[in-house]
Amino acid sequence: MPAIQVNEPCASRLSASNTRKILCVFPAYASSFGTFEHAYPLRGNTRAFMPPQGLLVIASVLPANWDVRFVDENIAPAGDADFEWADAVFVSGMHIQRDAIVDINARAHSHDKATVLGGPSVSACPERYPDFDYLHVGELGDATAQIAAALDENPRRPSRQQRCETIVRTPLEEFPVPAYHLTELDRYFLGNVQFSSGCPYQCEFCDIPALYGRNPRLKSPKQLTRELDAIREAGTVNAIYFVDDNFIGNRRAARELVEELIVWQKRNRYPFMFACEATLNIAKHTELLGLMREAYFTTIFCGIETPELGALQAIKKGHNTTLPMYEAIETLNSYGFEVVSGIILGLDTDTDETPAAILDFIRRSHIPMLTINLIEALPRTTLYERLARENRIVEEDGRESNVVFLKPYDEVVASWKRCIAEAYDPAALYARFAYNCEHTYPNRIRPDFGPERTSWSNIAYGLRIMKNLFLRVGAGSHYRRTFWNLAWPLLRAGRIEDLIHVGLVGHHLVEFTREALSGAQNASFYAPTTRAKRPFVAAE
Repeated sequence: MPAIQVNEPCASRLSASNTRKILCVFPAYASSFGTFEHAYPLRGNTRAFMPPQGLLVIASVLPANWDVRFVDENIAPAGDADFEWADAVFVSGMHIQRDAIVDINARAHSHDKATVLGGPSVSACPERYPDFDYLHVGELGDATAQIAAALDENPRRPSRQQRCETIVRTPLEEFPVPAYHLTELDRYFLGNVQFSSGCPYQCEFCDIPALYGRNPRLKSPKQLTRELDAIREAGTVNAIYFVDDNFIGNRRAARELVEELIVWQKRNRYPFMFACEATLNIAKHTELLGLMREAYFTTIFCGIETPELGALQAIKKGHNTTLPMYEAIETLNSYGFEVVSGIILGLDTDTDETPAAILDFIRRSHIPMLTINLIEALPRTTLYERLARENRIVEEDGRESNVVFLKPYDEVVASWKRCIAEAYDPAALYARFAYNCEHTYPNRIRPDFGPERTSWSNIAYGLRIMKNLFLRVGAGSHYRRTFWNLAWPLLRAGRIEDLIHVGLVGHHLVEFTREALSGAQNASFYAPTTRAKRPFVAAE
């Protein structure tokens, strides 16, 4: 089917002649190492990981005379009344959410409502979604204006699928503030913002350059702080994650932003701590690290992928070899940054010694949390193209990856199980946390917190989390002795926030690993074959 193409850019807010009711639905995620699902009951009110940036931006772009309702199905499903209310249903999501995306479409069509799908999955693979009425391929831009114009003219389902591709992208500095006011921010584990899009590197397994480009595009620092203001107005959240593909894709811009964040944090008395994603070579830029520390960044996710230098070169991640890896991690720890890492198994370069090398790296690096995945070949990556040429892509139910490994499949899966079993053995995990309690967390600034952090409601919230930790982990878990060996010293020192952090994250990692070893979780967060979503169990 030929794509519909228009060349009018999308304004920061579209206009329309007619009123419409738009239901924005975000599909449920499969649980993973990185979504902290097992920590939610300990926090009480938490139901989801982070708000969906893309869908909330779309909600803000839609015409002011359109009524917009937002439902995150990680919190609660859209009901029949929601679909009946709507004129059209907007959906966005990633490959891992494909089954949930298709299900939302079917429910909307059962009410005879037009459906619109955008986001990274459809932008990479529009052919996988033949039943949606409108496909929004690409980023915010002229395709967005085209779809809004079509719905303004006629909200009913078109006779055949309409595919709209973005040719003229809306500059990031013209993006509106995401519609945080439509969300229940206190139901999320983290808040989030986006400062830049795109990454200059070309890692073989990553689809970011193909989807968003290699030249990072930017918002202005003032624009970003306006979004932080909007988050404060919309609800309660203590931590903000920068979802940028690479926070230092443009180092000069990152510095300018961090300088603005320092001013904003001091003016507002540090309502948030920040986390981001960056390449490991951020450790070279100590002046920037010092500024990030002052802005109260506390966590940096680094895609280390593998400690084997030859493997890094093979997957085109040679920039991780430009400085000693352990020295880089120690540098980040010295500024108070806890490092989180991605690790990949199933690479063509893997040998019989690879699992032992990964486990040795985990022990020596003292990184508490690592998302240990089997490689999955994502569409529009050089990895996918190479493996397709070699007839090594297989889409088959029940497989943990779509890659035909060079080593036997069962052996690769067994290596993954060995790595997660040893890495997240409670004693090993808590030893790494203990290292960070001694060598990382004390290096952070001690902010002069404002009333949002010192209010009675926030203190009461912390006490509820402590109660749940003591009951569920300290009294009811199989690793309670390991927990108390670290918890007692932290309690005596009055380091309550450190104790809560270790308790929440550690509990998720231990429990998720138990499920994964039993076969109840995927070996790759990106694999399309998902396990059943665990029913939510509330805490006291």
